[in-house]
Formats: sequence, structure tokens, C-alpha cells
Amino acid sequence: MHGHGRPHYTNVQYPFPVDPPRVPTENPTGCYYREFQIDAAWRGMNVWLRFEGVDSIFHVWVNGVEVGCSKGSRLPAEFDVTQQVRPGKNTISARVCQWSDGTYLEDQDMWWLSGIFRDVYLLARPAIHIADIRIHAPATGKLEVQTDVIGEGVVETELLGDTGPRRLWSPEDPHLYTLLVKLKDKAGRLIEVVPQRVGFRTVEIKGDRFLVNGVAVKLKGVNRHESHPDHGRAVPVEAMIEDLRLMKQHNINAIRTSHYPDDPRFYDLCDEYGFYVIDECDLETHGFNITKNWDRNPANDPAWEAACVDRMERMIARDRNHPCVVMWSLGNESQFGCNHRAMTIRTRQLDPTRPVHYEGDSTAEVTDVISRMYSHIDFLAKIIDGKEKIEDFQQYGMVNLDPTRYTQKPFFLCEYAHAMGNGPGGLAEYWDLIYSSDRLMGGCVWEWCDHAIRQRTADGREWFAYGGDFGDVPNDGNFVCDGLVFPDRSPSPGLIEYKKVIEPVKIEFVGDRVRLTNRYDFSNLDHLRLEWSVTSDGDVVERGTLPTPKIAPRSTGEIQLPKTKPGVLELSFKLAADCLWAKAGHEIAWGQTEIPAEQKLVVLPKRELRVTESATRAEITGDNIHLTFDKVRAVITDWNGLLRTGPRLNFWRATTDNDRAGWGPQQYAKMWREAHLDKLQHRTDSVCVTQVDAATVQIVARVRIAPPVFACGFACEYTYTVTGDGGVEIAVNVDSQGELPPTLPRVGLQFTVPANCDQVTWHGRGPGEAYRDTKQAQRLGWWRATVNELYTPYIFPQENGNRTDVRWVEFRDARGVGFRASGVDNFSAHRYTTADLESARHTIDLVPRDFITVNLDHQHNGIGSGGCGPGPW
Repeated sequence: MHGHGRPHYTNVQYPFPVDPPRVPTENPTGCYYREFQIDAAWRGMNVWLRFEGVDSIFHVWVNGVEVGCSKGSRLPAEFDVTQQVRPGKNTISARVCQWSDGTYLEDQDMWWLSGIFRDVYLLARPAIHIADIRIHAPATGKLEVQTDVIGEGVVETELLGDTGPRRLWSPEDPHLYTLLVKLKDKAGRLIEVVPQRVGFRTVEIKGDRFLVNGVAVKLKGVNRHESHPDHGRAVPVEAMIEDLRLMKQHNINAIRTSHYPDDPRFYDLCDEYGFYVIDECDLETHGFNITKNWDRNPANDPAWEAACVDRMERMIARDRNHPCVVMWSLGNESQFGCNHRAMTIRTRQLDPTRPVHYEGDSTAEVTDVISRMYSHIDFLAKIIDGKEKIEDFQQYGMVNLDPTRYTQKPFFLCEYAHAMGNGPGGLAEYWDLIYSSDRLMGGCVWEWCDHAIRQRTADGREWFAYGGDFGDVPNDGNFVCDGLVFPDRSPSPGLIEYKKVIEPVKIEFVGDRVRLTNRYDFSNLDHLRLEWSVTSDGDVVERGTLPTPKIAPRSTGEIQLPKTKPGVLELSFKLAADCLWAKAGHEIAWGQTEIPAEQKLVVLPKRELRVTESATRAEITGDNIHLTFDKVRAVITDWNGLLRTGPRLNFWRATTDNDRAGWGPQQYAKMWREAHLDKLQHRTDSVCVTQVDAATVQIVARVRIAPPVFACGFACEYTYTVTGDGGVEIAVNVDSQGELPPTLPRVGLQFTVPANCDQVTWHGRGPGEAYRDTKQAQRLGWWRATVNELYTPYIFPQENGNRTDVRWVEFRDARGVGFRASGVDNFSAHRYTTADLESARHTIDLVPRDFITVNLDHQHNGIGSGGCGPGPW
């Protein structure tokens, strides 16, 4: 991150020849040196030197004496330097090499960023001291503390704040006590006090249910890599807090540490803020999937057993006292082998209180939960119905499966809903199923943040770099940009959608009543305030509060709707008081319904129209209109100065990351391009201009739109009805011909307007981006924005900014001159063309045009998660 070496991104592939345990001779190496002071008061103390994270192997010297080396990049390493340090000035040197045999165990989907990236510090301890503490604090309230002591001493414990029945820890109420572990010598003198935060909670599996404190909880989670746009893997604690605050504010309660243990401070924060954590071992050998040589996979090679087990031991020893940790994970995408069995045995010896997770255990041999990635909702439905069969699992490589063993365990989506670029779509359908069955534990969206690295152009413009932007070869491009937040932690539309889908209060309007479902696992609704409002024509015309209903967790109740004026009635549950992660008034959940009003039809006076026609064009003029129609191209070329070009039928969109990166038949971009939908040609077959009456002119244009090479296409008929009040109605009929792809990007009209016609008002869902499968979080109402504000700056430019369920949209300039369009469900507007968005690789590649491209779409294809999972439902 500071110019010594360079960032290198790969997803699956190793960036060097695969020949374990050997690594390249050209091995980037960093040498570090500094001086430090030891206080004289430390004389007689035992001193340890601790590194929290170094990638990937390092050797250490203190005062010129080598004290050891370590591997395991995301794990701590301690060195006893008691004999090497002295009061006063000391020196420390470290040599860090990027590649080691340990690298074969660290092939995670992330930037290769080597160096010292976590804290380095000294620990001074008395000669007699506490070497280890093991805490078991189950929901029964019985506290068990085990200690290892170096030397002879007496251990006493004190639990601060222990004044009554012990409150239980959960993400909804992360209550923590402080345990003081005191060490005294034989004379009773206090030698050492070690504080430890304690949360009482029990994790267990009963039958096919995953229980916390006896409740079949839902894990509303994300996968989180350690990533920072300026500091790379060296994430400041302030950034960790920002991540956790954002997650809590968006109703997220679970984190999978993909795919290694995080900074130790992160677990303290998760205890405090309240998150379920799936703590994952620093083990991934995914690159062997490319070599087709899994027999050399270290996870299944007995020679690597000690290395694999060591990583599990060090993680558990470091993190086992944290109440937030609810499962141990054996790693990620390393197939399944003998060393996973050994790791599981050791895990159960070290900590029998938590379940073991590993998605790669496809036959459920050692894991306590069934974990899958990117399962289709049809598969989940079979899980719920208990109708899953062997053939249903074969697509996941599950052979020699004991179906009885499989069906008796909880089901967890450790990765689902790929949040790359514009996405993910289809979240609501996942959660409708998850909420319907206690067997489904929930899941973790892939993933929390875009890992792109902040850069600036010579003239100061900000942009974000991904694989290949640093000359790193081989690389996997922008596949590292697949998060719910942008690199600077700005929420993407995907995060806003996720918050709505997993909101803890479900609001359903039934006649004049509201059915409320409390989806908290442990809490009633007392901590929330219920507000209501009515909006009409963009203004709030009424508002008030309602008594917060008494509804127990995981229960349903009803309340009466207030009697209100017509408009959009909205109920909103908000925090009643400040808390650690948000202020009072922060919205938790909301719902809407329409209170209908009497519709009044406004009829504008129609005035006479005049038609002037030649072989190539027709001009229609009147007191309120001047329209020019190009009969050769069958398109309006001017309408009161409000159009630059168009409108014409359009079937293409700038492909999304999920369109481009899909699996097999879900590779929509490939399918659409092979059908040449991006190269459609328009042919005019006929144009007929008719003056229907003095105030009405009709133009009927028959056009064929078709790709080169193939015989398929679209037979289209446009009927333009121009009226003396200045309006133009466009009726479009489209018939498909021949063998077209089973899906289309979009069906709608595209045209351009002057660049100053950029003030947009609409009635529909808003204020943010929404597509047919990403619209749950957008409210029905009256919205205003500029064209610039409609744009979503995805790291890799693509289709963006659509608004859906639209009843009408207006485009005006600063004077208020413009037009209204109605009768379509979707609209978008950009200062770029579709081709501009399709060809750009970074946001800085986009140069605003001197016009605005407008899309009015009858239908727009869904978004889905096809970049690494199912396409649109």
C-alpha cells in the first residue's frame, strides 16, 4: 500500500506455479527495523513480543539475536524475549517474505497484500502469572473459569455487576459482565489482575435446529473480509466500528469472518455491539480446483496435518472466550480431506460448546450444520418440505451421502446473494423461505464491502482500482468488488434492500387493520416508537404516533389503522432512545398502503393541428405543439424542442456484473451478445400519416428490429397519436419472430433530451434505485432528483439507476419547461449512453455527454445474483 511491492488480486488461482510446498525464488521480501525503550521497572518481568498479523512468513531479531519465526498470516505469534531485552534502548528487526509453504493454505478470494498489517507490541508479566483463561458462561448462569498458572499462586475471581438474575447475551441485548481474574502469591499479595468480558449464552443443536439460548434464531448475516480502501488489510479500529454500526443500522446480526480470523479487537467489538460470529480458520486451497490435482491438496495430505491443526488451535485459543463466537469454521473452499477430520477432533477437544461449520464437508461427515453456497430457492423449498433427495444434492458434489444424517441437521447459507455491482436481487424470496422453517438458520450475503483500492488521477479525481490495475498478472479483475457497501463504506442500493428484507417487524395491511409480526428472537417491541404519516402529492398532510403494541418475540398481533386523509399511509418503527449504534429516531422497519382518493379527470382543450408532409418527413404544428417526424427512420426528431433523438424501441442494457459473470446458462451477457441483441438494426417498412380530425393526427410506423447474421427479430408497430393539447401518445406493439433468447435485457423506449432538462420528478418507488427484484426497500411516493442524483457509481460501470413501479415521470429544465411521461413501469436517465456505460471499466472513463439518455421501459430484466449464484427468479 506504500509502494513496496504491489497489490495483486486473484480469486481462485494461485499467482505462482502450483508445486507444494515450494514457492518462487523471486520472493518479495520486506526488512523492518526500529528502536524501542524498556522501562527499568520491567526488570525481573517476563517479556513477550507479540505480532497479531504478518503475511506470510517472518523472522524476528531482538538486539541482534534471532528469537524465532512464524507462519499463519491472520493468526497471532508470540516470542519470549525476556533474555534478549534490557532496560533502555533496544532494537528489533523483522524479515517478512511474501511467499511460503503457508501460502498454499491462504488462497482466499482477496488482494495479495503482504507485510506487517496488525499490531505489534510487548507484554510484560510477573514471573508468576496467568498463562491462560478458559471461560464457560452458559445460559444457565453458572460461570466456569479454568486457568493455567506459571509458578505457584492462588486464583480468585470476581464478577462485576452481578447483582441479580444473570442477564443473557444476544445480538438484541448484548449484555456483558466484567470478570476479574486475580492472582495472588502464597502470602496473599495481589500479583496480577486480568479482566475479561463475559456474556452468558448457550449455543446448541437439537435435531435440525440451531439454538441460541434455547431459541431457533435467524442469522441475518454478511461475509466480511478485512479491507480498507487506503490501508488495505491494516484496518483501523475506527473503521471496524464504522462497519459494525452500519451493519446494526441495517438490521444485520451475523458475520462470517471470511476466510480467516479477524483482528482480535474486532471480536471485542462484536461482543459489545452484538453479533453472531462464525469464526473461520485461515485455511483455503481453492487454487487446486484449477490444477485438477486435488490429490496434492494440503487439506488432504497427511504431511500438512500439523500445519492445518495448528491454525485451528491458535484461532480457538485466542477467541474461545468471546460470547459473539457461535460456530467454529474449518476454513473455506479446500475440498474435504483427512486434515479437516483432524481439525474437527482437535476443535471438539478444545471447545465442545460450539458447533463446527465447514461448507466443503459435502457429505456432512464432521460438521454440525449443513452449509451451502448460492443455493436456488427451489432447493431450499425441498429442504423445508423434507423432500430432498440424493439427486438434488449431486449438483453440489454430494456423493456417498447418508440422507438420514443430512436431513437431521440445520441448514445454513454461508454464502448467498452475490452483491457484486448492481445487486443482489431476489432477496425477498430467500427470506420468505428462511422465515418459514426453523431448520433454515439464515445466511450470509457475499459480501460486506467492495475491496477496491482508492486512487486519484493527476488532476485529483477519485477512482477505485481492482485486479489488473497495478499490472498484476494473472488477476481476476473486478470480482473483488462484490460488497453491500462501496470501498468508502457508502451504502449501495443492495444494502438498503437487505435492510428492508430482514427488518425485524413485518407490517401487513389487512382492511382497516395492520398485522404486525415481531421477528425478533428475544425482544418485544418496547424499545421502538411507532409513527404514522400520510403523504399526498409529495407533501406530508398528516402524521402522528400510535401506542407501541405488546407483541412477544416470534409472535403476531394486530392494531387498528388510524382514520386518515387520502394518500400514502406509512407506518414506521423507530428507536425510542439512543443506543450504542444509532440515535433515537433511527428507523428499523416500515410499511405502506394507499388510502384512495376520488379521481378527477382533467381534460385540456384541444386546438387545431396542421400537417405538412413530404416524402421524408411530416411536420405537425398547432398552438401548443411543433412536432417533426422523420419518415425514413420512423422516429420523432423534434417535439417542442424537448427531444434530441428518439424515442425508439430498445431491448439492450449495459450489462451488469451479475449478467457478465454468471454460471452456465445464467451467463446472460454471453447469451444476449451471442444473439447480437447489442447490435440490433432498425428497418422502416412503412409510415402512414393521417389527420383523424381537426385536433388529432395519427402516425403509424411499421418497423422491423433485428440482429445481423440471424433471421429472428421483432416486428414492431408504433402508433403516434398527436393531439391539439400538445400531447403525444405512443402505442407500441411488438411481435417476436424466430428463435430469440429466452430472456431479454429490457423492452422499452429510449430517447435523448437536452442536457439542461435534468430536473426529474416522479410518482412511484423511490427515492433510490430499484428493479423488479430489488424494489422492497423503495417507498411509493412523489420524488424529486437531478439526473446526476439518479446515477449509482458502481466501481465497474454498468446498468444502474432504474426506478420502478412508476406511474408518471417529469423532466424539466430550471425554468420548469419540460414534459410528463406516463404509462410505463420503469424509467432511468443518464448523462451517458448505454454504449458508454457498457464500454467503461472505471467511473473515470465516463465523460458526460451534452444530452441526457432517457429510458422508459415496459419491463426490465431482474438483477439476481448470477455473478456467483442463481440469476433472476
